[in-house]
Amino acid sequence: MQQAVQSKSMSSDTNSKKLSDFGARYGIHLALLGLIVLSSIVSPAFLTANNVSNMLLQAAPLGIVVIGQAFVILVRGLDLSVASVMATAAVVATSFDGQPGDVVPIILVALAIGVATGLANGLLVAKRNVSPFLATLATMIVLQGIRFAYTGGAPSGNVPHFFRIIGSETVYGLPYNVIILAIIAAFFWVLLHKSVFGRQVYITGGNPSVARLVGMNADRVIIICYVISGTLAAIAGLVLSGFVGIVDNWVGRGMELDSIVAAVMGGIALSGGRGTIVGGLIGAAILVVVFNAVLLFGMPVQFQIIIKGIVIVIAAAFYVKRGA
Repeated sequence: MQQAVQSKSMSSDTNSKKLSDFGARYGIHLALLGLIVLSSIVSPAFLTANNVSNMLLQAAPLGIVVIGQAFVILVRGLDLSVASVMATAAVVATSFDGQPGDVVPIILVALAIGVATGLANGLLVAKRNVSPFLATLATMIVLQGIRFAYTGGAPSGNVPHFFRIIGSETVYGLPYNVIILAIIAAFFWVLLHKSVFGRQVYITGGNPSVARLVGMNADRVIIICYVISGTLAAIAGLVLSGFVGIVDNWVGRGMELDSIVAAVMGGIALSGGRGTIVGGLIGAAILVVVFNAVLLFGMPVQFQIIIKGIVIVIAAAFYVKRGA
């Protein structure tokens, strides 16, 4: 009799563990699915072709930034400069004559800004032991100052038609910027999950001291992750400039917070060494769905800020519980 009770207890514990593991692995997927179903029930306009296309257009720039933010968080950092890099890249996009021949110079200058910002962040964090918060906050402020000094507070010029195409137009109903996001996501998924560098990212984020003891150049890994974040932020800025059409000094504002929230909500641990790009992208999708639903439900746009705060609290609580 006692053995039967013990066996039943062990079976119950096993089932509970399996359920817990399933929730940890697929909970974020189920949350996204639940939000989509609920939103489509409350508002029939949610799943219309126009609204879905609009959500995809909005999700792509955020998704690109989240991928870069994921690399930084995986090595125990964060990047507050991404929104400023995006805005600076967008300003660059309007600093030329708007002719087709300007596309390549714009891309090269924007990428150079992203790489330089990421390199500065990485060197400050890895070589000077500056906290990621202070390092990236400093570069964010520097970029803001440079941008305002350059534009005089009011950017002028035209975004080349090429960026309008990739930022706001579609091919066979699929936005070009989503195609760009898919290509970037596939490349960095392979880099993170199928390469030696990816394993080094997880090891460095899991325990930087151990990484150094086994002969790994942890500083180089950290610097590269910040360069990736800065570069992808610049690309996202160019894509976003094509979406909004009219550029100001605050294009991408709030993306630094949204990208961190999306990454953490998608299972990327702030303590480093755990998480996936797919999880981060699902977190970004949840944010976009929630913000879109707020508008469809007829709520004031200010409710997006309230809901964003609630999402942060939930994500933080879930993170603490999982890390316990």
